[in-house]
Amino acid sequence: MRLTSVAEGAAPGFDTVIDVRSPAEYAEDHLPGAINLPVLDDEERARVGTIYKQVSPFDARKIGAALVAANAARHIAGPLADKPGSWRPLVYCWRGGQRSGSFATILKQIGWRVELVEGGYKAWRGLVVAALARPPVAPVVVLDGNTGSAKTAILLEAAAQGAQVIDLEGLARHRGSIFGARPGGQPAQKGFEGRLAVALAGLDPTRPVLVEAESSKIGDLNLPKGIWSAICAAPRVQIAAPLPARAAYLARAYADVGQDRAGLAALLDRLRPFHAAEVIAGWQGWAAAGDLAALAGDLMARHYDPRYEKHRARHTAAAAVIAAPSLAAEALPGLAAQVIAAAGALVRAR
Repeated sequence: MRLTSVAEGAAPGFDTVIDVRSPAEYAEDHLPGAINLPVLDDEERARVGTIYKQVSPFDARKIGAALVAANAARHIAGPLADKPGSWRPLVYCWRGGQRSGSFATILKQIGWRVELVEGGYKAWRGLVVAALARPPVAPVVVLDGNTGSAKTAILLEAAAQGAQVIDLEGLARHRGSIFGARPGGQPAQKGFEGRLAVALAGLDPTRPVLVEAESSKIGDLNLPKGIWSAICAAPRVQIAAPLPARAAYLARAYADVGQDRAGLAALLDRLRPFHAAEVIAGWQGWAAAGDLAALAGDLMARHYDPRYEKHRARHTAAAAVIAAPSLAAEALPGLAAQVIAAAGALVRAR
């Protein structure tokens, strides 16, 4: 099978998509929904590669074939044992070569209607890179607002109300600041890009798409050129919330960070190059006492708000401003509805 688009790769029409590459290759990135049935694990792949370079290609292929056969047997007797005769798998390796071809041959001998991805993962990656070099097909509207304005929560509420949304922080598994790490860590850059490409491929070009205002990096991940250029040029809807409301919201949203007192203290220490020792000491005191609202309020006033305003000056001015006197949970649906209406009006006016 030859993939012609990201959308096709996300839904190729087979019962199961099987990635036979090593676990480390699979963990970095893979086709959407693919399961990992490696025909060579990480150690075996390294071993075969070493023999290929240091002994001979023939010896490497001979040992590799034995390992592939043994691993294929385990997969057939294990995760594939209940598959019926009508099962149609799609198999790939790095570039559609020996690993996937060998596994597919064995599956075909059983009677399953297996196909290979022409060009393997490399072909999928090429589609992703090409898609991310272009701006989104839908008109982008950026949801802006100072730190603590509940942008992510409002964005998700807008999605629940039917708006077209791309949650960049959700895809990146990070909340976008030094306090923003999530359990499990971030995906690899390639994995993030693959998930983003799939999200972009699903957009309706006739409707606006809401994205949150971001810097060019979310945690350790870089935003690709196409989406970053669109964010910089897009009209903005700004949430204007007072500092006390934002501090209260952050205390709730980052309660998990506050529970790890030692971890929070270490994160605050990373701000020492930017602030006087007495300022850091005050923040550490609030952190130790568990007073997250006071900590969040002072952090925003001294650190985040000045930097956010400087960052915002480099982008398009807000075309619409929505006052948010409260960011309590019950206020978010109404704010999301206003954001949706403002985004639609901005796109229609263009």
